[in-house]
Amino acid sequence: MDQNLKKIIPFALKYKKNAILNIVFNIFYAFFSTLLMVSLIPTLDVLFDKTTKVLTKPEYTGIGDISKYGQNYLGYYITQLNNEYGAQYALMLVVGIVITTALLKNIFNYLASFQITILRNGVLKDLREKLYAKIIHLPISYYSDQRKGDVMTKMLGDVGEVQNSFFQILELVVREPLTIVFSIVAMLAISVKLTLFVFAFIPISGFIISRIGKNLKSKSVRAQNEQGLFISTLDETLTGLKVVKSYNAEGSFIQKFNASLERLLKLSTSIANKNNLASPMSEFLGIVTIAVLLWFGGHMVLVEHSLKGTDFIGYIALAYTILTPAKAISKASYQVKSGLAAAERVFTLLEQENVVVNKPNAFVKHTFDKGISVKNINFAYQDENVLKNFSFEVEKGKTIALVGQSGSGKSTIANLLTRFYDINNGSIEVDGVEVRDWDMHALRGLIGLVTQDSILFNESIKNNLLIGKPDATDEEIIDALKIANAYEFVTTLPNGINTNIGDAGGKLSGGQKQRLSIARAVLKNPPIMILDEATSALDTESEKSVQDALEKMMQNRTSIVIAHRLSTIQKADNIIVMQKGEIVEQGKHAELIAKNGTYARLVALQSLE
Repeated sequence: MDQNLKKIIPFALKYKKNAILNIVFNIFYAFFSTLLMVSLIPTLDVLFDKTTKVLTKPEYTGIGDISKYGQNYLGYYITQLNNEYGAQYALMLVVGIVITTALLKNIFNYLASFQITILRNGVLKDLREKLYAKIIHLPISYYSDQRKGDVMTKMLGDVGEVQNSFFQILELVVREPLTIVFSIVAMLAISVKLTLFVFAFIPISGFIISRIGKNLKSKSVRAQNEQGLFISTLDETLTGLKVVKSYNAEGSFIQKFNASLERLLKLSTSIANKNNLASPMSEFLGIVTIAVLLWFGGHMVLVEHSLKGTDFIGYIALAYTILTPAKAISKASYQVKSGLAAAERVFTLLEQENVVVNKPNAFVKHTFDKGISVKNINFAYQDENVLKNFSFEVEKGKTIALVGQSGSGKSTIANLLTRFYDINNGSIEVDGVEVRDWDMHALRGLIGLVTQDSILFNESIKNNLLIGKPDATDEEIIDALKIANAYEFVTTLPNGINTNIGDAGGKLSGGQKQRLSIARAVLKNPPIMILDEATSALDTESEKSVQDALEKMMQNRTSIVIAHRLSTIQKADNIIVMQKGEIVEQGKHAELIAKNGTYARLVALQSLE
């Protein structure tokens, strides 16, 4: 059994009742499908007056003779009707049997489909639930090497492909094979010689069909990877549409997108052609078999007289009945190969190791009492160290500022304190406990983070702020907006705090989005505040008012301010000047100005002396 198929089984076990019922109903479906064809024989016998006269009621002698017993009993009953009421009543009986059998066949077909639908949709939901949980718990470092479009394809396309293809396996192993088995049993009951003749063609057909599906799985993997690439291109285009247009780069992006589509077209066409070939090829091979069967069976009827004409017509109907499940099996087997390729990609993501996890019995505390200590840490995103032997301490209630040129490692400190990444060596302690020993939810519950990129969601202002405190009242939300100098512009919006702000807050200006990000952190009311270029998107007037609000908010908090605008950190208790991941200076604003070193030069550049 394929390994990816084994991995699907635990998801299906939750719905084993539905799977069992589907199997049971499919058994009855296969049985009545065969019986429907068999019931045509007595109908034809009555029509052509070929019914064997049975004058004595037959006796049941055991399971071995059940077929002969059934034929004789029906013959006896038809003979009685013919003698008492005439042939038309006998015909009504056999036609009634055909209608009843067809009704039962379709009832069980519906019941089987009903159960498989519950199973398929349930497993689809559970797979997506688990996949989303995995996506949201994987560390941020994982996504620095991944295309968002590829992850989205796995969640949307690949999981759907698994649903569409894998649960045809139940039909592959139960419904269609049983239909074939029951039909073959009935065919053997009619003529062993003719059935053995038919069997000679089955291996030839199977070999031809298997050759058509060769390499289908590898092509499916390539097609799904290509789909991830073109979705990523679309996502990047929409995200950076202003840049694309401002640089007149529409042509190059269209060319890149179309090239991906062209590759996907070739792969998809090749896969579809092989899938499409399965059904007509299996049908053609079946018709060839039927044609040979007509010749051989006709010889038995017309020359040898070893087979009744009505039995032969019923036999042909049974043989043709085998074609439908045979076509379904060949087509489904191709789709299962596509499903295996999709499942491989889904489980690659599900089984991705999360390197940033809680330790067993991780430390949990919901208060912040002492301070933060960073001791000789080293950290590298790739091969080159971003931080080198970096150390600092900040006591509870104090404010520390990190300044320096872009790329000096300032924002990396925020990523490490919140444990988005783990340090290579050294230690970061919060209240004397190493952050890797903390429970991550407890640690992050103590921290409020405002980044230089205002990350907002396509929701109302209220729902965006409630991320910080889900049980907050409208009054608390309004107070937070006032502190962040955002309430004034919110009151001018059509629905106030219930106004939807669009995708990524697209209906707002950069300064408005940043003030909402600050309000969200204010509402959370954490004891530790990390401000990563928090005022970078504000105009001068807004910056001053928001800075006043932030200073009031930081009075009772431990704050780490990562700043490019040095005017925002002049009141910090300690300013750390960074260069290429190392500390070159530290002290208060006045002390650093007096040193006339790196910090003083940065201040001079910003004309803040």
